[in-house]
Amino acid sequence: MLKSALKNSALRSRARQFGQLVRHSAAIPCTGKTHSPKLVSNGELGVTFIGHASFFLQMGGQNLVIDPNFARWLFVLKRLRRPGLRVLDLPPIDLVLVTHAHFDHLHRPSLRSIVRHTRSQSGLAPAIVVPHHVADLVSDLGFREVIELDWWNSYRLAELTVTHVPSRHWGARVLKDSHRGYGGYVLRDHKHSVYHAGDTAYFAGFQEIGDRLAPELALLPIGAYSPDSFRTVHTSPGDATRAFLDLKSRWMVPMHYGTFRLSQEPMDEPLRLLQQEAQAAGVEDRVVVLEEGVTRFF
Repeated sequence: MLKSALKNSALRSRARQFGQLVRHSAAIPCTGKTHSPKLVSNGELGVTFIGHASFFLQMGGQNLVIDPNFARWLFVLKRLRRPGLRVLDLPPIDLVLVTHAHFDHLHRPSLRSIVRHTRSQSGLAPAIVVPHHVADLVSDLGFREVIELDWWNSYRLAELTVTHVPSRHWGARVLKDSHRGYGGYVLRDHKHSVYHAGDTAYFAGFQEIGDRLAPELALLPIGAYSPDSFRTVHTSPGDATRAFLDLKSRWMVPMHYGTFRLSQEPMDEPLRLLQQEAQAAGVEDRVVVLEEGVTRFF
């Protein structure tokens, strides 16, 4: 009986916390500007932060999007920063990557919009790469090919190689489908390499990813770490800085902050703490904070 009472008390506490997040999101006005992405030339690596964990990448002669989410609302949570670009302003997309099945990373309406936009521009739908046991969630959206990868397996498209790498998270879409895969990706062409970590807590795998694949640019999550129990599946700014050191990458771009209110920390805290952690580690000149929609060439 005591165990049941404690469980009910914990559930009520979580419900109150979630209610606070919903009310806070609804009361805050949406900010940020929308831009048109700049296109690369001469083999450059172009990185455009769309918001949350979403990126538009140009590398290896291919146009890619990772975890695209253009939603104004995530169920009852309002988007607090506008997407940095519009789907209609994207060039034809060759490849879409989805790191796991959570609703803020696998957003079906955004994926469907990208397929329709690309097909209208080029006549050919993009391909999509997903972790194992996630294909059924995207197979009806019109992609020309759906590729499932296990950890350390790769997919090649022209000059571009995509390798699925481990993370410490979970991949369930709903409560009872925990069989679904999850992880990050390392992308490599003849000149550049990029690591998108997806969602993850800090773990020893960062060092292994760095040793095996040596990504030049690391896109690392820094938000949704409060209360402290959330750090079992998300990195704090300090955790992300430690991960960056383990990877031995040249550049770090933070992500997964400021767009949706998913946890209890203040919205402006992740970047402030990241600046402090990077300064303490002596890597502040290697951390590049991207404005949504503004393309950075590496």
